[in-house]
Amino acid sequence: MNDNQEIILRLRERIPTFECVPGCHDCCGPVTTSSEEMSRLPVKTDAEHEVALDNYNCVHLGPNGCEVYEERPLICRLFGTTQNMPCPNGRRPEDMVDPEIESLVHHYIANTRQVLV
Repeated sequence: MNDNQEIILRLRERIPTFECVPGCHDCCGPVTTSSEEMSRLPVKTDAEHEVALDNYNCVHLGPNGCEVYEERPLICRLFGTTQNMPCPNGRRPEDMVDPEIESLVHHYIANTRQVLV
């Protein structure tokens, strides 16, 4: 396992989860992610990417929600767990993400090659 994969795993463990509003996909817009995270996601065609972007959606958003939920990128996991990225429906974990972890996620994103999901 390389260093970035280890960093991703450690950060994932430290980001709290919460229950979303059923049917809501407000956080499922196009995002960027690291090459390591992208390599864990199914490959989509250029046409699928174009349709998703035209609708301001993530290419992995399906009719029943996120199709890659267990492997979703760090930025997706962070959504709704921090005051800086609040859920528009007021959902949140009991304990918000530690500011140090949020900072580490943003540092990781800023210091790795990012690709559009």
